[in-house]
Amino acid sequence: MPNKNTEQLSLFKISWPIFIELALHMGTGIIATLMLAHYSDAAASAVGVANQILNVFLIVFSVTSVGATILIGQAIGANRMKKSRDFARSAVSLNMWLGVFMVVFVFLFGETFLRLFGLSDELFAHGILFLKIVGLSLFTEALIMALSAVLRSHGMTKHAMLATLLIDVITAIGAMLAVTGWFGLPVTGVAGVAWAIVIARFAAMVLLFLIVKRRLMLRFQIKELIRPQGDDIKALLQIGVPSAGENLSYQFSQIIITGFIATMGEASLAARVYVMNLSMLAFLFTVAIAQGTQLLIARDIGGKRFKEAYTRAVRTLKIAMFSSLVASLGLAVFGKSLLGLFTSNPDIIAVGIPILWATLILEPGRAMNIVLMGSLKAVGDVRFPVMIGIASMWGVAVVFSYLFGLQMGLGILGIWLAFSLDEWFRGFFAFRRWKYGTWQQKGFQFEAKPTA
Repeated sequence: MPNKNTEQLSLFKISWPIFIELALHMGTGIIATLMLAHYSDAAASAVGVANQILNVFLIVFSVTSVGATILIGQAIGANRMKKSRDFARSAVSLNMWLGVFMVVFVFLFGETFLRLFGLSDELFAHGILFLKIVGLSLFTEALIMALSAVLRSHGMTKHAMLATLLIDVITAIGAMLAVTGWFGLPVTGVAGVAWAIVIARFAAMVLLFLIVKRRLMLRFQIKELIRPQGDDIKALLQIGVPSAGENLSYQFSQIIITGFIATMGEASLAARVYVMNLSMLAFLFTVAIAQGTQLLIARDIGGKRFKEAYTRAVRTLKIAMFSSLVASLGLAVFGKSLLGLFTSNPDIIAVGIPILWATLILEPGRAMNIVLMGSLKAVGDVRFPVMIGIASMWGVAVVFSYLFGLQMGLGILGIWLAFSLDEWFRGFFAFRRWKYGTWQQKGFQFEAKPTA
């Protein structure tokens, strides 16, 4: 019998704040890229490459947030509220320590990683400046991800959205001041945009701590943060490490592929950055309803409602594939105007337009992959996505990017076709896994506690 915590939630109620939060989160990157593009195409390209390195560290933090989302959700579904609070404290503690480590790591090895891309001296100078300044905010971003996961797991997606809104507002204002020199301020370019992001993330972290304290009545003792419960950390890592492994594999494969694109010239590299920013709009709705579905499925599994979990994912899949196709068509039709928001360089626009048409093939496959792999993680079947992900990203995306893009001379369009093969390949196997129900043996972590 569903408990009151599950009954209060619906996909729409839980997903629309996630949609806005994701839009705002993506907006942070788009705003920074758009502002820097008007400052310099070279600066925008360099920041796009530096962000790929920073994204790898964010995936490390997602180990905890993914684990917390699933385990807290399953605990709530089983009506084990004390355990859900224990997981919340342990998640925040783990990410706190990971954040400290990653800040140090960026300062010691960030330059080494950036040189792997073979950037020109001008691009490298912009990239390393952005990397080292924004690297300071990895500590606060780690805590933001953990606290947001705690709130979302409790169905408080609107509150998590507020923090992202704050980040966007501060970043937008700071970026505009940095590249325009309004009010007689100096034009600081890349450095100014980077410091705006650092300040924005710190403010969001403070806001989230206050929300968690007041709305969930959850307090964090210094002793708990320094020495979290070992069993909770182990459980978080058992779920989070395999789950984040899929995204980590994706980021490293993207680094290799970006190296391929860099050999095609600066126009292709800039087009990649701009098209990737626009493509986010095509799968934004998909990610939002997939994450909402993941939260609800975690509760279904905690309460042993397997049939409801199955039909919930299938229903979301149909919506996601249709919406991503429509959004992709819109991007392709208005591609020239949209790219014109970022650059007036005709070479970059000429390279970017065919790629936007290729998203019509790519995005429905990505939708299948996002929805069903997320659903598998929610039930605890976390190893399968990693195995398929590693095999496909490297055996399909990287290999065919090299063959289509470099060997066959299709350039960056060939690379987008390789991306499409990768997404459809993973989506097909995820669909088979979900359809045949082997995930039902993987899932729930707790015996459901009867409600009064």
